[in-house]
Amino acid sequence: MRLSVNGGPHELPEGSALTELVATMAPDARGIAVAVNGSVVRAAEWPATTLREGDLVEVVTAHQGG
Repeated sequence: MRLSVNGGPHELPEGSALTELVATMAPDARGIAVAVNGSVVRAAEWPATTLREGDLVEVVTAHQGG
């Protein structure tokens, strides 16, 4: 299936959970926030959140520094 991740095209197998996407982008998921179609999804809900064709996903990583 095709979806948009941080404004760019991304493909995943049909029925993939949000945890699968996050694992491909950041193996250590600490400091990560994710929104699907404009709604923030809590990390505890990632395994139960099934992505669908055309979803708009934003993955944000916190960084230290000034």
